[in-house]
Amino acid sequence: MKVAVTGASGHVGNVLSRELVNKGIEVVALVHKDKNDLERIGVRIVKGDLLDLSSLEMLCQDADVVYHLAAKISIDERARDKVYLTNVEGTRNVISVCLKTGINRLVHFSSIHALDPFPLEEVLDENRPMINHSRMIYEQSKTESEKLVLEAAKSGLNAVIITPTAIIGPYDHHPSFLGRALIQIYKNTLPMLVPGGYNWVDVRDVADAAIRAAEVGRTGERYIISGTWLSLKELSQMIGEVTKRKTPTLIVPSFIAALGVPFIQFYAVIRNEQPLYTRDSLEILNHSNRKISCKKAQMEFGYYPRSIELTLKDTFDWFINAGLIK
Repeated sequence: MKVAVTGASGHVGNVLSRELVNKGIEVVALVHKDKNDLERIGVRIVKGDLLDLSSLEMLCQDADVVYHLAAKISIDERARDKVYLTNVEGTRNVISVCLKTGINRLVHFSSIHALDPFPLEEVLDENRPMINHSRMIYEQSKTESEKLVLEAAKSGLNAVIITPTAIIGPYDHHPSFLGRALIQIYKNTLPMLVPGGYNWVDVRDVADAAIRAAEVGRTGERYIISGTWLSLKELSQMIGEVTKRKTPTLIVPSFIAALGVPFIQFYAVIRNEQPLYTRDSLEILNHSNRKISCKKAQMEFGYYPRSIELTLKDTFDWFINAGLIK
C-alpha cells in the first residue's frame, strides 16, 4: 500500500507519517521547504507545493490514499492572502489531482473552526452547521475548503473529513503556535492568562483516528476528533503539576488583555513571530464550546482520546529531549 501526505513536515503530518511507516506502509510526502526528519524515518520526498499541479500529480502517482493536511494556520490577519491561497485553492488543486489520478480515498483535515460554536450551551457534534461567514480568514478558509471536499464527495470522490480540535503533543519539531504557548507556560514567561479555554487533543490520537477513518470512515462524512476541554488557567495548573514547575497564575479580564494586543503584535513583528494573543485568539478562547463530542468517531472506529495529563507529560519530555527546552 502507498499513501501520499501533504503537510507532512508539520506537526500532525510528521506524526501521521511515523505511524504509517511503522505499519509498513510506503509514504511519499509533499514538502515545500522543511523536511524535518521525514527522510530519516523512511518517507520519500516530493518537492513542491499545493499551488503546483505538477508536483501534486507526482505526489499522487500510484497512491492508494491521500492525506491532505497542508494548511496555513494563522490568527494574524497580515497573512490573509496566503492563508486563503493555501487552504482553499490548495485544496481545490488536491481534489482535482485526486480525481484525475483516480485516488481510492482522500482524507481531508478540516478544523473545528469550520463549525459554528454557537449555541455554546449545546453539544457540538457533526450535525452542527458550518459557519456562514467569519472575519477570521483561517475559519473562513477552512470552511470553504471543507465545502469543496463535500461537493467533490457528492460528485463521486471517495473522501472523508477529519475535524480535530486544538492539537498538542510530541514531535512538534518547529514548535507550532500551540507548542510555543505550552513552552511559554512551562518557562513561566507567558505574561498573563486570559479567561476562556479550549478543547485539547493529542496529536497521536488525531493521527490514529485519521488512519482509521481512511480504513472504515464513510464517504462524505466528517468525524470530530476531540479530547479534553480545559481553561487556560486549568491548563497552566496541570502543566505545573506534571512538570513540577511554577507556571503562570495571573489572569486578567479579556478587555484588559485586548488593550495590550497592539503591543504584543508589535513585539511579535520585531521577532518575526505570530503573536500568541490577538483580538481573534481572545475571541476564540472566550467563545469556545465546552461540549465538543467525539461520539461518532468512538462508535464508528473506536476512537478514545488519551488523558490530557499523559499528553502533557509526553510533550514536555519530548521537548526537553529534543533540546527545545533547556
